[in-house]
Amino acid sequence: MSDREAIFPPNRHALYDLHRYSAAIRSGDLVFVSGQVGSREDGSPEPSFEDQVRRAFANLEGVLTAAGCGFDDIVDVTTFHTNPDAQLETVMAVRAELLGGPPYPNWTAIGATWLAGFDFEIKVIARVPGDFPKADPGISHPC
Repeated sequence: MSDREAIFPPNRHALYDLHRYSAAIRSGDLVFVSGQVGSREDGSPEPSFEDQVRRAFANLEGVLTAAGCGFDDIVDVTTFHTNPDAQLETVMAVRAELLGGPPYPNWTAIGATWLAGFDFEIKVIARVPGDFPKADPGISHPC
């Protein structure tokens, strides 16, 4: 039997239920976070691109917190962009503000033609620090 635990933030948005996926799966000390978009709680996108990016990072932070870790614990990042040439400068500015300095996580940026009405998505893998307990049972949902 696998050691797999579904993680959801306390203010989970409607997309998790609508599309039937977990915000993250924790397995051992690793947390695999599903792609986070700039979704409001009702599932609708933020109207401006920068606001979408900021909301995606805020949604990501909520999932990481629910799993017992934070931005400093991210080891791998994948981002998806509908117009990378026009968007990368904004994404990198928000990233620098929120993720700080070295050592930087691995990062792969991918151009995408469709993100279900969104223009940016971020998914990560993080390691839960050894001094944190398992995720709060009131927030996580077993598989």
